[in-house]
Amino acid sequence: MAFKPANNIQDLQYFGEFGGVNPSISDSSTYTFLSAKTMFDTFEGNADGCYLYSRHSTPSNLYLGEALAAMEGTETANVTASGMGAITPVIMQLCGAGDHVVSSRTIYGGTYAFLKNFAPRFNIKTSFVDITKLDVVEAAITPNTKVIYCESVSNPLLEVADIAGLAKIAKKHNLKLVVDNTFSPLSISPIQLGADMVIHSLTKFINGSSDTVGGVVCGTQEFINELRSVNDGACMLLGATMDSLRAASVLKNLRTLHIRMQQHSLNATYLAEKFEGLGLKTVYPGLQSHPSHKLFKSMMNDKYGYGGMLTIDVGSLEKANALMELMQEKNLGYLAVSLGFYKTLFSAPGSSTSSEIPEDEQKEMGLSDGLIRFSIGLDADIERTFKVMQDCMKELNIL
Repeated sequence: MAFKPANNIQDLQYFGEFGGVNPSISDSSTYTFLSAKTMFDTFEGNADGCYLYSRHSTPSNLYLGEALAAMEGTETANVTASGMGAITPVIMQLCGAGDHVVSSRTIYGGTYAFLKNFAPRFNIKTSFVDITKLDVVEAAITPNTKVIYCESVSNPLLEVADIAGLAKIAKKHNLKLVVDNTFSPLSISPIQLGADMVIHSLTKFINGSSDTVGGVVCGTQEFINELRSVNDGACMLLGATMDSLRAASVLKNLRTLHIRMQQHSLNATYLAEKFEGLGLKTVYPGLQSHPSHKLFKSMMNDKYGYGGMLTIDVGSLEKANALMELMQEKNLGYLAVSLGFYKTLFSAPGSSTSSEIPEDEQKEMGLSDGLIRFSIGLDADIERTFKVMQDCMKELNIL
């Protein structure tokens, strides 16, 4: 049977305290016990269904975690206050002083900065490699390596990770494969391909309304318990806890994710094909010209397409900035970082979301000054959007 993530979300049914079709929101920071023994048992992690303190867990957070675990096909999940609040505890839980990480070189700038600049304070070192070359990944592994880290579809260059190939290497060397799936929810299911843990920034497509930040770690019950442990759990002790009201809000939005991803993908495919047809240097996994097009196709779940992210290169930062300002002026979207909003968002990653990566390393990985990253919106009339974008490009002599 093919894995169908949207069906798994669809099949979850929660009843509110008074029979509401949405689960009741637990708006408490602390919880009462009918007996002192139950409090002791809960501290020891031995009392199911009992809540202790909201930094540890809340009913609202558990509902959202269950839904996201169902989507990714894991035993359970833990939601956090931001995407980085999910990424950093996972690394800290899996690695200690003297340990080593092999990471994709093209990853979100915040993750890169954490691994490159912050983790070394704890004597955790990282080798950044071209994740698309499995032999290079394997060659970077040392006796101290604990984790292979990558993004299903990388930010911002849209390189595609061969998750099944990486999983084989991870298992061979007894490592954990951690995959950030923020760019490709529903389209790709890393756990089904052999990954050990999946991370999302819920801020992006999953929430979809650019009104909150959040994160999630999907994994085994054992690993999530470790993250939540009151004694040595990185999620519990680093404290990046999601607020219950936010969890309830994200859960409501999750229910329309399948419809939104279909439209994001449909619109992005249309624009990518048109841009490429105009002779613009266009990168989108749905294009035959993308080096990993066949790989993505072999991994993808039916219906959700190749995602809503694409890049074009207009030659220089000046042209990129002028085009983005003009597109914003014409109401085509916003000059803003992040992704997954109902309107198109565009930014020049070299000077924004990837600015933490030094310039020489940006050049080495192919991140050029003129690159514009688009998160394509839910436009109902994408043909009209394209025509206006084309006019903007003509006006600025990009075409």
